[in-house]
Amino acid sequence: MDARLKKENCDTERKTSRKYRAEIPGIVDELVLSCSRDDCFDHIGLEPISSREAIVDLLYRAFRILYPGYFIQKRVDEVNLRYYFGQEITEFFEILSQQISLAVRHDCIRYEQPCSLCQERGEEAAIDFGKELHHIRALLAKDIRAARDGDPAARSFDEIIFSYPGLYAITVYRIAHQLFEQGIPLIPRIMTEYSHSRTGIDIHPGAHIGESFFIDHGTGVVVGETSEIGDGVRLYQGVTLGAMSIPKEAVKQLTSRKRHPTLEDDVVIYAGSTILGGDTVIGARSVIGGNVWLTESVPPDTLVFAKKPELIFKERKH
Repeated sequence: MDARLKKENCDTERKTSRKYRAEIPGIVDELVLSCSRDDCFDHIGLEPISSREAIVDLLYRAFRILYPGYFIQKRVDEVNLRYYFGQEITEFFEILSQQISLAVRHDCIRYEQPCSLCQERGEEAAIDFGKELHHIRALLAKDIRAARDGDPAARSFDEIIFSYPGLYAITVYRIAHQLFEQGIPLIPRIMTEYSHSRTGIDIHPGAHIGESFFIDHGTGVVVGETSEIGDGVRLYQGVTLGAMSIPKEAVKQLTSRKRHPTLEDDVVIYAGSTILGGDTVIGARSVIGGNVWLTESVPPDTLVFAKKPELIFKERKH
């Protein structure tokens, strides 16, 4: 291709590009206009809001604190342990206090609440959370042991900490639940939904879960906000602890009521089972078999299972 023809082609491409790029301001105008309509969602205004990316970063930092030596590439030993925790906790505190302050300030401004000294509240809440970290570590140690005791495929505690999605989801839940109990808005739910996206396990931060909790396999597990789970409970994949379906107009009225079931100590729920309703109580040491649908309470020491389905076998003809 000669130089003259190349130049003509370049001129044509530039004209075409200018033609399409000239339409961008119109697209921008439409988007700006859409922000003034009530049927679209945006966060345009003076009030700041927490950063999802910063909250996800907090989870990574929390794992380094709760499981020292596991999620870093440097050695942690008796010589540098105090320095390690000091550095990790200081950085964690700075980010967490800032994100809590943003969440609190957002609610104060957007919902016209009385001033709550959001920066001071953020720092106080972050310190209060830090004081609970050793308790959270102790709870997680029992969860890890429950996983080792309940899963013959587990070869070591290291394997569970590094690779089990159930433990990951439980760890994030225990972090988020502590913040939820402290009354921190928005942040706990961002944490557990991030965990949900990673593991397929959906645990609301408001649920109350006892010690030595084990989720085996885990994909598809759902634990609703007002669920209450005792000590030593084991759930398998596809288990739902949910609420009964309610009319749309009743949703707000039931927000503060117990809507999800209670599992007492040492209950086992096998794969695919669904347990619904705030009045439903599964008694201690009961076992619920796979693919069971329950909307009523079960006494302690009860075995519940679905009737064996009829299987049909036919010769396959080629």
